[in-house]
Amino acid sequence: MSHLSINQRNIGSQFPPYIIAELSANHNGSLDRALASITMAKEKGADAVKIQTYTADTLTIDCDKEDFQIHGGLWDGYKLYDLYKWAETPYEWHKPMFDHARKIGVTLFSTPFDETAVDLLEDLNAPAYKIASFEAVDLPLIEYVAQTGKPMIISTGMANLQEIEEAVDAARQAGCKELVLLHCISSYPAPIDQSNLRTIPDLAERFGVVAGLSDHTLGTTASIASIALGACVIEKHVTLSRKDQGPDSDFSLEPDELEQLCCSTKDAWSALGIAGYDRKKAEESSMKFRRSIYVVNDIKKGEPFTNKNIRRIRPGYGIAPKHYKEALGKTAAQNLVAGQPLSFSDISN
Repeated sequence: MSHLSINQRNIGSQFPPYIIAELSANHNGSLDRALASITMAKEKGADAVKIQTYTADTLTIDCDKEDFQIHGGLWDGYKLYDLYKWAETPYEWHKPMFDHARKIGVTLFSTPFDETAVDLLEDLNAPAYKIASFEAVDLPLIEYVAQTGKPMIISTGMANLQEIEEAVDAARQAGCKELVLLHCISSYPAPIDQSNLRTIPDLAERFGVVAGLSDHTLGTTASIASIALGACVIEKHVTLSRKDQGPDSDFSLEPDELEQLCCSTKDAWSALGIAGYDRKKAEESSMKFRRSIYVVNDIKKGEPFTNKNIRRIRPGYGIAPKHYKEALGKTAAQNLVAGQPLSFSDISN
């Protein structure tokens, strides 16, 4: 697949990278903050804002057993149910969020975590769907989403090759025609030395998809580097302020950093250009400063050219340096003065 489109924005290697600002749980329980975050992402240059559609009850059960406890990492000490209760985006917020995004002209879509979430998002006419890394093994959910016929984005964090193949097959067999695979390391934050960005072009070639990066590293280096390897989509968590300590704030970009990401990835894409050796338009004005052969001491007509009276120097108005050896020993066709560019007509046959 060479490209696809979401809300009429073309996505593929021949187009600027598609930047998704992932709001996730960084609304911190406030609809006003969620709306302000959507506005911020639009103003800073993101192509889309993504949210997550679940409740604690659609993700897990309220259970105190050891299986449901988190030990270590960013959310150490939380019970799964309590973490998701803190982080959820209430279903009743979805319509005002979609309405706001449409009003200001930025694409909003979501990650559904069960069939009820898909139904809600379909009622809101969501333009695309994202499958989270943790749900990439939930083939019934992937099939349910694929049946909408909307573009799908699947993150591949934790998935081995067989699991990715199964997810792709499930999506395609259920009707998905436009598919993006995002290389992802599901660690929060992810160590940059484990990013393995060379997986991105392999995903694109192996599965015939548009590929990109869901980046959980700190900063923007991995995202920018991924563009050189063919990433067409970048997803990055964002927050209005890390100081406000939302569930995902520690590995999220603040507004100015999001703006830098949008600018730098687009610059990186622009820098790729095409392979070729034609002189570039920007180089034309520099041509005159290349080396060429100049007269450096006055020469009388009939005198031989020597390494004392002609040299290869800048600027570039004389004949090319590659003719220097053949000029030596030949004689001047007319009087020449120091500082004069040497031309073929100045050399006697």
